[in-house]
Amino acid sequence: MTNFVPTPTVPAPDIVRCAYMEIVVTDLAKSRAFYVDMLGLHVTEEDENNIYLRSLEEFIHHNLVLRKGPIAAVAAFAYRVKSPAEVDAAEAYYKELGCRTERRKEGFTKGIGDSVRVEDPLGFPYEFFYEVEHVERLTQRYDLYSAGELVRLDHFNQVTPDVPRGRKYLEDLGFRVSEDIQDSDGVTYAAWMHRKQTVHDTALTGGNGPRMHHIAFATHEKHNIIQICDKMGALRISDRIERGPGRHGVSNAFYLYILDPDGHRVEIYTQDYYTGDPDNPVVTWDVHDNQRRDWWGNPVVPSWYTEASLVLDLDGNPQPVIEREEKSEMAVTVGADGFSYTRKDGSPEGDRTGFKLGAQL
Repeated sequence: MTNFVPTPTVPAPDIVRCAYMEIVVTDLAKSRAFYVDMLGLHVTEEDENNIYLRSLEEFIHHNLVLRKGPIAAVAAFAYRVKSPAEVDAAEAYYKELGCRTERRKEGFTKGIGDSVRVEDPLGFPYEFFYEVEHVERLTQRYDLYSAGELVRLDHFNQVTPDVPRGRKYLEDLGFRVSEDIQDSDGVTYAAWMHRKQTVHDTALTGGNGPRMHHIAFATHEKHNIIQICDKMGALRISDRIERGPGRHGVSNAFYLYILDPDGHRVEIYTQDYYTGDPDNPVVTWDVHDNQRRDWWGNPVVPSWYTEASLVLDLDGNPQPVIEREEKSEMAVTVGADGFSYTRKDGSPEGDRTGFKLGAQL
């Protein structure tokens, strides 16, 4: 039985969006070659131990920090809040939950001011901040624009053994669900949750955790993603393409999953949809619908379900990984042949809740 996180009596912080991730890498030069030379993220600052990167349209100091360290892991999932007072609110909120918190008026990274980091109820290192250093937004720097340009940080994806518990906790924190995956027994395998007006700022994927499944950057068009595939082929690193390119059923987005030198997973993502209306409907997918993860029906490689990055506590130590007790999406949908086509009734018609062959029921 799920043991839900209690709802604090104090207000939740008003979160604007996912803003940056701090990841620990074991070889800074190799990681720079991957994220800067190959993917084209823009360097704001760097030193012998850290590289601060941003996407083309970003005006805050960074969307990604690469920090040199002994163990590849994630140090922070960072969210921007609406005002300086919301940092106070975040600290009070998590203290009432009984979570460990750490406040730094000077920030935890360059370019970020007063911040609070927490070990949240799911075991993830969350950060909340408002104060930032502004940098040049490169939107009209077409001299810098590459054929595979990454324009925005889009979302995080977190692996947790108890998705319903995580969903309730994030809904209390002010996130709204856009889409989810369930089975006929009511088991929830994944949920997509947003603060900004897109499909998600973070998603919960059911599995052994807490771990980081991926960080996602958006491009303007599908052809930008194709260019990244071509470039990786030309550089003879196509073995770092784990999955795709393809189109998701969930979110409708065109996607590509690639692995950095430490195995951290990066999604390149484009063309999801607007979710800003207060009555935006939740789309529920049946776990047996093979189009949920790939609209074209391509199989999902097992590593996509089983592999993920460790996350750190506030002391920099890896959080212990807890096994998921409920049945996993992989166990339900990936057979011995690795093919995830498992329509529950054998029908050619879609199992997506409320829909059949494009006609609403």
